[in-house]
Amino acid sequence: MYPIVPAKSRIGAYAIAFAAAGIFAATAIVAATPARGGDACVPLGLWSVPGGGRISAPEILGRAARAQVVLLGESHDNADHHRWELHSVAALAALRPKLVLGFEMFPRRVQGALDRWVAGELSEEEFLNAADWSRVWGYDAAFYLPLFHFARLNHVPMVALNVERDFVRAVGAKGLEAVPTDKREGVSAAAPPGEAYLERLFASYQQHPDKQESAPARTDPAFRNFVEAQLVWDRAMAQALADAAARYPDALVVGVMGSQHIANGDGVPHQLQSLGIRHIASLLPWDAGTDCGQLSADLATAVFGMPAAQAGPTPPRLGILVQTAPDGVKVSSVGRGSIAAAADLRAGDVLVEVAGTPVKTSEEVRAVVGRTAPGTWLPLKAKRAGEMVELTAKFPAKE
Repeated sequence: MYPIVPAKSRIGAYAIAFAAAGIFAATAIVAATPARGGDACVPLGLWSVPGGGRISAPEILGRAARAQVVLLGESHDNADHHRWELHSVAALAALRPKLVLGFEMFPRRVQGALDRWVAGELSEEEFLNAADWSRVWGYDAAFYLPLFHFARLNHVPMVALNVERDFVRAVGAKGLEAVPTDKREGVSAAAPPGEAYLERLFASYQQHPDKQESAPARTDPAFRNFVEAQLVWDRAMAQALADAAARYPDALVVGVMGSQHIANGDGVPHQLQSLGIRHIASLLPWDAGTDCGQLSADLATAVFGMPAAQAGPTPPRLGILVQTAPDGVKVSSVGRGSIAAAADLRAGDVLVEVAGTPVKTSEEVRAVVGRTAPGTWLPLKAKRAGEMVELTAKFPAKE
């Protein structure tokens, strides 16, 4: 447990240090640097209001600190985005010390683990296990832990914003009406989407032709289900944020989530407004090199210039498609020339263990495989025609 220190002094000292070193200092360091190439619309290290030009860090963060809810967007695998989020939260805390942090990364059922973490009762490993991190989220926890530690050090409540993937997946497959009310985790009916959001969702839907028998159309029942699944996701997070704002009326509620849930005010901001949250600040990172045509006036309250996104290492892949089965994870297909094919894994096999770890969902398989280092041999155990077979997937060494 932590020694008792007044919350305001803890947050003030810690946050101001971050603000001075990071977000606020960026103005002085970068302002004299000419814009270069892809930085022209949003210079590196500076804030800009879409459609309105540059704005100083103290001004935009001061505005955000007066909101009911601040939404911070990210690309989940971009380390710079996570650093920016931490600095932004620290800067906001310097201006409004009482905070609540909500995270897309956690489903409601693990709220107890978040409470115990903030209370100082769990180690990092215990927390990640209790939060079911590897199965539910699976992205590198090292990206997120500095922000989790900020909450813990300063006794900032953490709120799980999400719902179970199986709920969203069921809506995407069969539509919301097919999901019994008692299985909807208390998520209320979503506000109808605007036409612009439908167009963006349809563009995303068209990028998944594997789900379609023919050219996709907006009248497809499958597209309706796709939209309903996205609305459930947006509504669930908005509802959790609105509930937090009601529970902590004198606090600034900050939501951390993928940028696509925030951009253009369509997703979570739209649902928040329908729930009575009127004062919302949406802050997004802007990667250098991004097409300036995407900087529409309604994109966000403000964006912060970031370095160009760096391509991370290619995640390990077995080269299979899988689906959850009653007794494990069934292999639907095996890619030709893949690591799985070389290991003699076959379509129809049911994976029951990967690296000695029992698996029951595709997310669990992905999480174990994702932690596999180059040059590693990965033991697999699968059921095949009623018999158990043991195989070894051999991942090549890094070139």
